[in-house]
Amino acid sequence: MRFRHRAAAGFATLLLPFAGLVGLASPAQAATSATATYAKTQDWGSGFEGKWTVKNTGTTAISSWTVEWDFPSGTSVTSSWDADVTSSGTHWTAKNKSWNGSLAPGASVSFGFNGSGTGSPANCKLNGGSCDGGTTEPGDSAPSAPGTPTASGISDTSVKLSWSAATDDKGVKNYDVLRDGTKVATVTTTSYTDTGLTKGTDYSYSVQARDTADQTGPVSGAVRVRTTGGTTEPPTGDKVKLGYFTEWGVYGRNYHVKNLVTSGTASKITHINYAFGNVKNGQCTVDDTYAAYDKAYTADQSVSGTADTWDQPLRGNFNQLRQLKAKYPHIKVLYSFGGWTYSGGFGQAAANAAAFAKSCKAVVEDPRWADVFDGIDIDWEYPNACGLSCDTSGPAAFKNLMSALRTEFGPNYLVTAAITADGSSGGKLDAADYGGAAQHLDWYNVMTYDYFGAFDKDGPTAPHSPLTSYPGIPQAGFNSADAIAKLKAKGVPAKKLLLGIGFYGRGWTGVTQSAPGGSATGAAPGTYEAGIEDYKVLKNSCPVTGTIAGTAYAHCGSNWWSYDTPSTIAGKMSWAKNQGLGGAFFWEFSGDTANGELATAIDSGLK
Repeated sequence: MRFRHRAAAGFATLLLPFAGLVGLASPAQAATSATATYAKTQDWGSGFEGKWTVKNTGTTAISSWTVEWDFPSGTSVTSSWDADVTSSGTHWTAKNKSWNGSLAPGASVSFGFNGSGTGSPANCKLNGGSCDGGTTEPGDSAPSAPGTPTASGISDTSVKLSWSAATDDKGVKNYDVLRDGTKVATVTTTSYTDTGLTKGTDYSYSVQARDTADQTGPVSGAVRVRTTGGTTEPPTGDKVKLGYFTEWGVYGRNYHVKNLVTSGTASKITHINYAFGNVKNGQCTVDDTYAAYDKAYTADQSVSGTADTWDQPLRGNFNQLRQLKAKYPHIKVLYSFGGWTYSGGFGQAAANAAAFAKSCKAVVEDPRWADVFDGIDIDWEYPNACGLSCDTSGPAAFKNLMSALRTEFGPNYLVTAAITADGSSGGKLDAADYGGAAQHLDWYNVMTYDYFGAFDKDGPTAPHSPLTSYPGIPQAGFNSADAIAKLKAKGVPAKKLLLGIGFYGRGWTGVTQSAPGGSATGAAPGTYEAGIEDYKVLKNSCPVTGTIAGTAYAHCGSNWWSYDTPSTIAGKMSWAKNQGLGGAFFWEFSGDTANGELATAIDSGLK
């Protein structure tokens, strides 16, 4: 996990006892002459950095200031700077230092802190009065921040926004809806549909509550929305943001290429890996031809809004991806071969790597869909090691295969690989020449998830995607930081490494202990497979109860799950940027919410 360190005068790593707090300024001093506003400036999943800003909005000088607030249970200040911070239970108080208490009219001062937990401050008071400088009597607190809006029903010209309610000691009267920082509506409910928008355009929405005394609280977090339509390429930055689209998802999961548009996800990614092609008889081959290029889409199901006809040369997912690229020209699509189920054929493929590469290029460049794919991804689980089956092709086979693919595809195609994230000594990363193979690849998708799960039915419970090690982790080296460090040590450039995020959780049942490390009796029930469940289900069915090693866990009833959330993803993206990584990827799109909140967190975190 990542912490902010500050070498400034007054930096406090130990909090003073509440009994040491001196008297507060009188309520009459500040209720109408100053404001205190809060911002979360960093979030790394298990913790965050917060900042308060006090501003003198009156006409006379202020000689001192004291800010008070409440945190929910489980959230606390761990260190602070530029203020003396104390606590009594969940109530926190920050008082100016000797050198920053005086504020001339119009002047402002800020202090900051590192915190643990995920909560937000509530019931703010400044010198005993309202933090928003309103004219109400001292003690009438401003509303809390509403929940960050979620977006749904995105079209060319409209979007529906919904948010969780703010709280207030006297009652919330209404909400201001802000588009790109400007108020566009005031509503009394917790939803609003914004219309009259421009197609193919990015917008940012947040909301702010107002109480019965017309005090406004802090602005919520913002959600970015891109309307459908248009062909303007949205800015994506220099980081790769890649998601896997599963071929079979069009059946039971009812997840189609158009979902990338309606969820707003298409504007927040740079690449798609289409999974999976099969590897048979040493050659690449299309797996499910019906889903890939024959399934017909009606007008309302298709990206373009045009129905497929019986005699058109290309239908199915490939045609939908073609339509998606027409709307979002910045997206590149790679055909991914292998995966857990189809990796058994790579050993034979490696025996004649040149012939394998030639067969793969023939599939990717098939005249019916040659314009759809921009490269190839190899998901071999695992070279010279065991996955669903065991491979004994030797440590050089993987490098030789990648070299043959680069030779065949040339410099104008992307050539990538999804690889193990086993950072243990003598583990899977040491079984093949990943360092040597890297010279032939554009990047590695490092599968930094599935470290732990109910495949060990008795436990101990552990997060399946820990960012770092932690005391009691069941297996040394089974975490993202160790895997990335090992790959760097093998000579793989950081910019060729993408951090992996799972859009699902892994869970056990028969668990009585909330904290990680508990025993279990088997796999928790899942919609499609025991022990596995989509994030979009878990966020409601088993909400987060704690975080560890940069990821989240949840204990509900006898079930125990671990999964990533927007908050933990933000922390992981911050870590990835600090490591100089090339970006991030995720498995897979259909696990996300209908408004793509996990994809949004990756996009926002890599900017």
